Amino acid sequence: MELSEFKAGLDAWLDENESALAPPEGIEHLDQQMVRLSKVKAAVYDAGWMRWGWPEAVGGLGGSTLLRAYLGAALTERGLVEPGIYSMTEVLAPTMIDYADPALAAEMVPRLLRGDETWCQGFSEPDTGSNLGSLACRAVRGPDGWVVNGQKVWTSLAHYAQRCVLLTRTGTLESAHRGITAMFVDMDTPGITARPIESMHGHPEFAEVFFEDVVVPFERTLGQEGQGWSVAMDLLPFERSTALWHRAAFLHHRLQQVLDVAPDGALDPAKVGEVTQLLYAFRARSRGTQWRLHRGETLAAETSIDKVLVAAAEQAVFDLAEEALAEKIILEDDGPAERWRSEFLYSRAATIYGGSSEIQRNIIARRLLDLGNDR
Repeated sequence: MELSEFKAGLDAWLDENESALAPPEGIEHLDQQMVRLSKVKAAVYDAGWMRWGWPEAVGGLGGSTLLRAYLGAALTERGLVEPGIYSMTEVLAPTMIDYADPALAAEMVPRLLRGDETWCQGFSEPDTGSNLGSLACRAVRGPDGWVVNGQKVWTSLAHYAQRCVLLTRTGTLESAHRGITAMFVDMDTPGITARPIESMHGHPEFAEVFFEDVVVPFERTLGQEGQGWSVAMDLLPFERSTALWHRAAFLHHRLQQVLDVAPDGALDPAKVGEVTQLLYAFRARSRGTQWRLHRGETLAAETSIDKVLVAAAEQAVFDLAEEALAEKIILEDDGPAERWRSEFLYSRAATIYGGSSEIQRNIIARRLLDLGNDR
């Protein structure tokens, strides 16, 4: 299906079904968001739209990756999904397709696409920060599979998830990235404990996850033993490609809302122009990334530029909202005011989550501009 045909058909379908999928008035807490996300994904999947842009081998209908990029943007701009939790599909499904046993991918990926399951990404650890090469969660060979012991932290949606794409150390710590193995773990396996972390915007989106003698069948290994670094390096650019395109749609929607509801005289035109420039600069960059995916090009370190730009744009949009709507946000307790407060607080983390801006700038300097060794 061509993109123009897909757009026209999807937009018409959403016009007809939007009211049934729309969120209720007022603030939605995370439990409610997760339930509604499953409902929206199921409806869009059953109507066929969610299947476009994915390979037929995993239940998709084929076609360009641009189709699913447009779908996520359309759902986000209409306020039908929250982009952070919706876009986990874009981060994790490609990894399963590329590295899992084909039969496993064919069984599991449709469950994620349809919203029957939630998956999480077990990368970060308490003592490693953004340095994946020093992770310590260990897996050793046992009679029935890998035996995993250790801890992960800041694992998005872990306490809702049925599956986890997990990085473990199977070699020595000195071997750094060469001793890492990725695996696909059932979250109801005995020995796994997920403890939610409530962030300052009031939603327990993250969790710390403990693994105590957790047995993972060898056939759940993603790629080969010791190939976990390659899995991670292939996965991370997806965090900074289509997922960020969806977030840009969300930010564009919020910026328009600020312009619509701000009191007369509350906005400095120069500041509005600066924020708009930041957002459109990112969208132009991200559009190019979507077309690179469409052409089948491999994404790598250059997606760090996308991450730096979207973080700056997100904070700028919500700084503008806080400035223009300060009285409402501070003094009122209705649903819209609570939502703006929550999203402003969440935007403070935009330069941290998914790899801090400092780390991204180091990657840009070292890997793209050749300004020093990447240590």
